[in-house]
Amino acid sequence: MVEIVKPALEHLPSYKAALERGWSPDNVRLLEATREQLAAIEEDPVAFLASLDDPQAKGPPITLPDGSQVPRLPGFRRWIWDGEAAGSIGLRWQKGTSALPPHVLGHIGYAVVPWKRSRGYATEALRLMLGEARAVSLDYVEITTDLDNPPSQKVILANGGTLVERFFKVAAYGGAESLRFRIDL
Repeated sequence: MVEIVKPALEHLPSYKAALERGWSPDNVRLLEATREQLAAIEEDPVAFLASLDDPQAKGPPITLPDGSQVPRLPGFRRWIWDGEAAGSIGLRWQKGTSALPPHVLGHIGYAVVPWKRSRGYATEALRLMLGEARAVSLDYVEITTDLDNPPSQKVILANGGTLVERFFKVAAYGGAESLRFRIDL
């Protein structure tokens, strides 16, 4: 059985082991994010866990891939869990609206560890996260994916997503053509 859990000390050794195997919870920054998380865990595990739950957007600004910084949005991470770390899924939003700023690629982002893919974990994690999105009063969520990522597109469609548009990511993300899906809540 797969679930999404709030990151906690009891789950941290398994999550850290997944990072040490080379997995990245960040589909954009990849191994750079892995190294940063491992360093943060080593420095202060409790602070690392606290940084993953920020519904008031009290954390520092977000650095985009091009080095520019933008204000942090409210959000939080949950770990995909099947008795051990199987991935990560996050939700972010703007207070008072379902719309997102142009530099934010979607409300929800997820990554499953490679050794547990093709088991339906991302589909179930997204289904569970949609309940969390309803709880913060969103009317819909948008999720983006690369053109060459049919597995992620399948996950979104299985959760009621509809293709809204093909678009080009903002320059900070390299300007690549991508797909934007919407799931009404």
